[in-house]
This record gives sequence, C-alpha cells and structure tokens, in this order.
Amino acid sequence: MKLLYEGKAKKLFKGPDKGTVIQYFKDDATAFNAQKKDILQGKGIINNYISSSIFHALDQTNIPHHFIRRLSDREQLVKEVDIIPIEIIMRKVAAGSICKRLGLKEGTTLPKPLIEFCLKNDALGDPIISREHIEIMQLADKSEMETITSIAFRVADFLTGFFSMMHIQLIDFKIEFGRCKVANKTHEVILADEISPDNCRLWDIKTNQKLDKDRFREDLGGLIESYSDIANRMSIQLPELKAEK
Repeated sequence: MKLLYEGKAKKLFKGPDKGTVIQYFKDDATAFNAQKKDILQGKGIINNYISSSIFHALDQTNIPHHFIRRLSDREQLVKEVDIIPIEIIMRKVAAGSICKRLGLKEGTTLPKPLIEFCLKNDALGDPIISREHIEIMQLADKSEMETITSIAFRVADFLTGFFSMMHIQLIDFKIEFGRCKVANKTHEVILADEISPDNCRLWDIKTNQKLDKDRFREDLGGLIESYSDIANRMSIQLPELKAEK
C-alpha cells in the first residue's frame, strides 16, 4: 500500500477506490506535543474498534462523517478529506489545559458546554485561536464554521448520552473536520479523524476514575486496561492485542 501520511497515532494509505483512504492505528502513545512518548501494545487495535463502533453509532444521527467500515484489527476504510487545520475542543467539565490556563479546579462542571478552537500545528504547540483568527488566516469560511460548530454540539450531545449508558461521564473531547469532494465538485465539511479514549476524557460516573489518555499523561498506569474496560462496556469483543508487525 502507498503511504500518504504518518502522524503521531495513525498512518494513512491510498485506498482501494477513488476518494477513499485506509486509516491505520498505531500503538504509539504521545502527550504534550510528542514530548512524552511510548509504545503500548494493542492501543491501536482498541482505538480502531472503539472509534469504528462510535462512528457506526453516529449513523443514527445523520451527522456526516468520513467512516465507511472497519477493515481489520488496525485498519478502517474512510473517505478521503482535506483536513481543516483546526482542532475543535468541546468541554463539559474542567480538566487538562483549561485548569492550568484559567485556574479552574479539575472536576468543576461548566455551566454550559464550552467550545474552543486550536490551530493544528505541533511546531507552535497547537495554540488556541479565535473565530477572528480563523477568518483572517482563511482556515475556514463563515459557512464552514457554522457547520463545524453545529456538528460539534451535536456530537457532544450524542457522546454524552452514548457514554452515560455505560456509566461513563464525558468530560471533554477533541475532534477534527475535513472537506470531502462530492459528486457536483463542491466540498462538504464532514467529521473526520477518530473518536476514542485518545481524544476524549472519560471518567467512571461513580468513582471518577480516569479511563482515558490522562492515564498516560499523568503516569497513572493501566491505560490498556482502562481502554479495554471502555470497549467491554460498549459490548465490543476485542481480538488478541498483538504487537504491530
């Protein structure tokens, strides 16, 4: 397969059909813009299964997204998109960087969901940007930002209910969008990337135990066990967590 791109956690290969890409999930764990790194056997497999299951569930909401189907333990077939270089963060409970920036106590429930935008640029540390920055830098136009914002809030509503059924509290999440070429040669903005414990903060509702990548960020240990716990609550039967070849 022809490698198109390699990021911190995934590789993208040319797909079998025009307009498709194969997304491959790696076992690499990174934090703080890859300043902290490790390889955790099986992480990519778990994230592939969890993300595939969530995107499949999203079909019920008519939210447009790139996912087509899971191909193997580490691969999924997705629509080819041009990623918009904006990371969208939806926060429901204070955790992570917002606590350091604004002095909020971790675990503080926000009065309403908070949406933040970051420039997708590792070299600059993915800085927070405003809608005005986005407009001036021509990262997305007004109509695209309306679509992105609307979908982000819909995803937040969906994921809140989805995880609550598994006795998991959604704290925050990061998503990305891309432009997908449609038949009439226009471009539709759709949800892309992945939805997994790598980019969602997820706490057990009763104990507040962290089940997400903060276990790696904060040296809590047990990341694979926590990710597997989430998969089990989603009724996902995981295969053997083999190392990457």
